[in-house]
Amino acid sequence: MSQSIVVQVGQCGNQIGSRFWDMVLQEHAKYNKSGVYDEALATFFRNVDQRRGIANIPVGDGTSRIRGLKARGLMIDMEEGVINQIRNSPLSELFDDRQTVSGVSGSGNNWAVGHHVYGPQYRETIIEATRREAECCDALQSFFLIGSLGGGTGSGLGSYVCGLLEDEFPEVYRFTTSLCPSVDDDVVTSPYNSILSLSTILNTADLVLPIENQALLDIYTRVTSESDKMRKKGSALTDSGVNAYGGMCATASGARKTQAFDTMNNIVARLLMNMTSSMRFEGTMNVDINDIVTNLVPFPRLKFLVSSMTPLYSLADVKLPPRRLDQMFTDAFSRESQLIRADPKSSTYLACALIVRGDVEISDVRRNIEK
Repeated sequence: MSQSIVVQVGQCGNQIGSRFWDMVLQEHAKYNKSGVYDEALATFFRNVDQRRGIANIPVGDGTSRIRGLKARGLMIDMEEGVINQIRNSPLSELFDDRQTVSGVSGSGNNWAVGHHVYGPQYRETIIEATRREAECCDALQSFFLIGSLGGGTGSGLGSYVCGLLEDEFPEVYRFTTSLCPSVDDDVVTSPYNSILSLSTILNTADLVLPIENQALLDIYTRVTSESDKMRKKGSALTDSGVNAYGGMCATASGARKTQAFDTMNNIVARLLMNMTSSMRFEGTMNVDINDIVTNLVPFPRLKFLVSSMTPLYSLADVKLPPRRLDQMFTDAFSRESQLIRADPKSSTYLACALIVRGDVEISDVRRNIEK
């Protein structure tokens, strides 16, 4: 089983990253009842024994107990606000100081400061932290970069880090999740930051998942328009799960304090969880994460994918009836389910991938594809 490293850059990237680590822990706790360190958990986590000073316990036959978990990830930000929030939460156990690269003054919403000032200044620190994480991987397969295009650190330093990864790890795929600013963004420099960042990512990333803030807000508005009494707690894409900071990161203090933009960030976190599900869990027609790049990027510069998720609520039925599955396939190609505001029926699809999770008959999937 291969491993992936998550690099979260800037305020937005670290906020989404915190939601991703919380929710992926809840997901593994749901299926890993016995508390063993298996290959699925090893995709994003290291098994450590801090008492004995062991930084990486191999998976072995998949029956060893969990001693302690550390995320295969890095937190990078030039101001410590969001990183300190993570440090003061139960998620702090997933990261040590060597997995954190932070400054004090921030990038001032300026791409050039993040790319040309902080990039060269923290270059060696970022490379050393990344190499340390890579050395703990048996088969490093991909990097996941999370950041915003509108800010200074996420766009400037984030695009710089993507170039670093291309230079230092040219054989490892680089997936970039880029949050695009909305039309009414209050940051004056966000359009310039976005263009400058995209021009760099275009040449250094292998695949880009652009996500628009306005599309996330539209999905959140549609979910909240439904009465809470009409749906089960933790069932919507915007929910943090039944028990936030639950499972393997549970606390005795109960529910945590909700942070700003958690509901919208949860949608992005679920996208990454669903995208990597086939490499973490067994399935009938599982695909390798690198197969997505091979099949969906026909030309090197056509690497921007339009992503969508359906349904907006998790289904109570374990086995999906064909009629409901047919509707899900239809909704997947509608504007309401997309994470970027575009009309999917106004252009031509060069390639398409559908990842279905749940107890689904292969014949029903093939019938919908042939339609």
